[in-house]
Amino acid sequence: MDENNGSMRVLYGAILRLLRPLVKLSLKKGISYGTFASLLKWVFYDVAKKELTLEGRKQTQSRISVITGFSRKEVKRLSELDPPSMRRQKEQYNRATRVISGWRRDNDYLDAQGQPIAIPITGNGATFEMLVKRFSGDMPPRAVLDELIRLGALEKESDNRVRLVQEAFMPTADEAIKFHILGTDTELLISTIDHNINPDKTTPFFQRKVYYDNLPDEILADFRRRSGISAQKLLDDLDRYLAINDRDVNPELEGTGRNIAGIGIYYFQKPFCEED
Repeated sequence: MDENNGSMRVLYGAILRLLRPLVKLSLKKGISYGTFASLLKWVFYDVAKKELTLEGRKQTQSRISVITGFSRKEVKRLSELDPPSMRRQKEQYNRATRVISGWRRDNDYLDAQGQPIAIPITGNGATFEMLVKRFSGDMPPRAVLDELIRLGALEKESDNRVRLVQEAFMPTADEAIKFHILGTDTELLISTIDHNINPDKTTPFFQRKVYYDNLPDEILADFRRRSGISAQKLLDDLDRYLAINDRDVNPELEGTGRNIAGIGIYYFQKPFCEED
């Protein structure tokens, strides 16, 4: 076996590991192999069309056929399909995260210890209505309020005030947004790993984890608590920096281009298995 074949075998193994939780989720949700395979086929087509083009040349169906192994007839069929859209969930998620992040960092909405305070829905000063106008553009405040209460991010109090019940937006009542997060967060992680694998990239993206495989049950709760506190503090600090440099929050900012950047942190825990 030459080095290339050895690398490909490792890649095949990595792909199988990536697919396993996705297939498990699909089966739990009643998605058949045929449906899963049709989605995968469309992704092969779409990636070949948009991301594997030749510089200065328009991608052709013939080249897509060569790259993917599909017949030109199948490429034509795939080009005529309407892909599933997550636009509504993306807008809901972005709107919710902007409002919650603004609430957690704007001094008008914090107490002396830097913790979010309960605020009136309407009125003068630091109200929920003003919060939405400041961080969510021209969205109707009542619609945003109802949405965040439905998603489990806010609670309404008896004196017509609302309080934040989550440190970050983690939808508890909307499965569609949870699936949106599954797609976007996993895509970003794999894109970072792909960037770091590429030998042409001279500056790798930050990619680290802390991992031990012989831990007793008794320390897990404390580690989960410690890691949550430390991770939230880091994310809050970076959120403040990015917010003051984001044109959606500060429309008067100048500069060139439009980019996505951020950092993600996730906790993992499972019983040890020799196959891992």
